[in-house]
Amino acid sequence: MAAGLGGFGFMHNNVLTILFCCMMIIGLIMPSPSEASIIKKYKFDIQMKNVSRLCHAKPIVTVNGRYPGPTVYAREGDRVQVTVTNHVQYNLSIHWHGLKQHRNGWADGPAYITQCPIQTGSSYTYDFNVTGQRGTLWWHAHILWLRVTVHGAIVIMPKLGTPFPFPQPAREFEILLGEWWNNDVEEIEKQGTQRGLAPNISDAHTINGKPGPLFPCSEKHTYAMEVEQGKSYLLRIINAALNDELFFAIAGHNMTVVEVDAVYTKPFTTNSIIIGPGQTTNVLVHANNAPCRYFMAARTFEDVPLTVDNKTATAILQYKGVPNTVIPSLPKLPAINDSAFVLSYNKKLRSLNSDKYPANVPLKVDRNLFYTIGLGMNPCPTCVNGTRLVASLNNVSFVLPQTALLQAHYFNLKGVFSTDFPDRPSKPFNYTGAPLKANLATLKGTRLSKIAFNSTVELVLQDTNLLTVESHPFHLHGYNFFVVGTGIGNFNASKDPANYNLVDPIERNTVGVPTGGWVAIRFRADNPGVWFMHCHLELHTGWGLKMAFVVEDGPEKHQSVLPPPKDLPKC
Repeated sequence: MAAGLGGFGFMHNNVLTILFCCMMIIGLIMPSPSEASIIKKYKFDIQMKNVSRLCHAKPIVTVNGRYPGPTVYAREGDRVQVTVTNHVQYNLSIHWHGLKQHRNGWADGPAYITQCPIQTGSSYTYDFNVTGQRGTLWWHAHILWLRVTVHGAIVIMPKLGTPFPFPQPAREFEILLGEWWNNDVEEIEKQGTQRGLAPNISDAHTINGKPGPLFPCSEKHTYAMEVEQGKSYLLRIINAALNDELFFAIAGHNMTVVEVDAVYTKPFTTNSIIIGPGQTTNVLVHANNAPCRYFMAARTFEDVPLTVDNKTATAILQYKGVPNTVIPSLPKLPAINDSAFVLSYNKKLRSLNSDKYPANVPLKVDRNLFYTIGLGMNPCPTCVNGTRLVASLNNVSFVLPQTALLQAHYFNLKGVFSTDFPDRPSKPFNYTGAPLKANLATLKGTRLSKIAFNSTVELVLQDTNLLTVESHPFHLHGYNFFVVGTGIGNFNASKDPANYNLVDPIERNTVGVPTGGWVAIRFRADNPGVWFMHCHLELHTGWGLKMAFVVEDGPEKHQSVLPPPKDLPKC
């Protein structure tokens, strides 16, 4: 240091003193690294790329030519800016699944809900803060069926100096579960819509975009992760599949669940997990077995007689030093219809509820909502059977508008939506009794539910036997919620709340409504704006199984929707 300064012979003591004082002042006023809000910038180029799987080659929509897309890394407290440029023929938008986007629905992403899609040849910058969240989330396209290939992980690390509330892993791996179609997915979906029927099921499931060696032409399309004996690893598991709830297991190894949907849980050990589309689960895996190669496997859960892709995707957990010629062993997954395992697993999920990570469950409810989930058939003269399959909440099948709902709300545009979505079904019936083939004259419309700012809401989602019972993973944008109760059969408002867990219920953003059953969730409506809620089975979303809440502004300036960005896409 002295030698370096010696070259500046003209510097006298007064100058050095002033310089030293300035540096001290800067040090005092500049935030420390743990306090600074760092801006993480990403560039997403939406582009076509030729990809080969299962002996078939086809062009797919990708981000930066990658499938799955790049991981977005951030730390709690960071600001994230992602500039998305659309080079493909489809207009699209990106949803940052699970990020609360406080007052900032402009960055949420569902097309025609919070924004118009990004047109071909245009760009839009998603600009948002990561506040009060840490863990695994994900991003995906939120229009048509484009999320089948346009998706990736979001990894949010705790603030600097804040450890995980579980043993520190030696390394982390991201595991994205998905689906693959040999043909063009958008054409398949379009054909299903024209015929009024469900589109063809996928040809394979995938793990990190690869189906594994149980499929033809897949020797090089197998994901493998290397571990060292005696060490522990964190797997950040994401279900990015369009239409399937999935079991996941690792041969010879148990998993300790420590987080779901970016919320820490009370740890518990299991040999398999169940994960619905849109959900994330973090597990610790201890490499304490004999050094060998072990299959990780994912397969569908479906407890009703519907046509599904029930083929098993595999990847490989490989101990260091074991040659690739060793044939891996397969795990024993639950049976495809093992609803008992699913119910038991979900009951084990509990919020950590520690001093640092409390479960702030609303104990007093201001608004009680009861939504029935129904499938039906509406007349369609051009369809195969003269009818079209539809889906509804409280007998209302949602219609996407041509103007984004948040823009219509913010600028007070008339005629885009109404706020008369029913709080409960107009015609109560035995929801889970004998199958009802008759249609209840499903209504169609863009009807929203208005919620007072900072009010507490309890919502019961009730499956029905209209056409058939079925499980449904529901995602609420802009919020986490507490899953206070669940059951099989019809919800009983006079008896079932007595069995609620109001101490440490699991907190998440996507919840499974059990087949022929119900689930009760609670949240505080402290995030103003328009927030989408929908079944995360893309098939059902397309049929209308969706709605949106308008959460009103609060009385203070910091309790209202932020102004829109200047580059907001136009319809």
